Amino acid sequence: MGESGRGVVAGLAGPGDPYNWGKNAQRKYYPPDFDPAKIPKLKLPKDRQYVVRLMAPFNMRCKTCGEYIYKGKKFNARKETVQNEVYLGLPIFRFYIKCTRCLAEITFKTDPENTDYTMEHGATRNFQAEKLLEEEEKRMQKEREDEELNNPMKVLENRTKDSKLEMEVLENLQELKELNQRQANVDFEAMLQQYKEYEEEQKRKEQEEDEQEMKAMLEQAQNRRLLVDSDSDEEPAKVHAKPVAKVKPTDILQEDPQPQAKKLKTESWERSVGTLNSKAQLAGLVTVRKPKPGATLANGTEKQGATASAGSFPTATGTTSSLGLLGAYSDSEDSMSD
Repeated sequence: MGESGRGVVAGLAGPGDPYNWGKNAQRKYYPPDFDPAKIPKLKLPKDRQYVVRLMAPFNMRCKTCGEYIYKGKKFNARKETVQNEVYLGLPIFRFYIKCTRCLAEITFKTDPENTDYTMEHGATRNFQAEKLLEEEEKRMQKEREDEELNNPMKVLENRTKDSKLEMEVLENLQELKELNQRQANVDFEAMLQQYKEYEEEQKRKEQEEDEQEMKAMLEQAQNRRLLVDSDSDEEPAKVHAKPVAKVKPTDILQEDPQPQAKKLKTESWERSVGTLNSKAQLAGLVTVRKPKPGATLANGTEKQGATASAGSFPTATGTTSSLGLLGAYSDSEDSMSD
């Protein structure tokens, strides 16, 4: 079979073949009578739009709501080719974005002549005046360079104008300086000298204040030391002046053997009930019986017993307790019964 009768399978050639696309290459079969010109072309409109992701090329402000859109903010924009506008064979593209606040449509397009973008509709570009001024300066500089390139006399004339303008600026500056000096009458040397004297005066005052503080601190420390020394001298004298009490052997017997807590309990008991260990009160509880006399002397003995019983109660020293009164009352009844 000849070469013309064989078909071509893309992707199955040897390793030395330039059409070897590797293992993952898509394999297609092209018959021997394949003609690419016979493939029908898609009839798409020239102004068709594509969705692209871009960033705002400059700062702008929405005309509808006044929202600021800063340079570098990302948008999902629609892109189309501008019809009947070409710069040196380069197509110009238009982009459609929406305001982030009111969703109003904003359009701008490319400007390959100035390597920039041009605002079309929906917003105003910020810092436009500054951009126009820079462009005007660049244009004038370019025109001047073009003129000087072919005309040496123009170069000399421009240099003369520049030097004259510089001299005028210097003269105006000097006049302004002289006018200020006449109106102000300021002596800069005197100002510097005055400032220097002021600094010296401040330093001298600071030194004097430091010296005074040091003197005051030294005086306080000296006074404190004198006070400490005087206190240490007075303490031994006070100790020697105090008389030493002599302890007698019999003083131990006079001391109260009961502790303070026991004393308090005893006092509270005596106030409520009375003392039971006092001899005077115990003597009131005991009475001495006398022998009974005869019947003839019954009345007399009764009188004598009554007087004896009445006299048998000695007066208790101190306060009479309730138990003492109770004992006296019981003894009187016994004597009356007898």
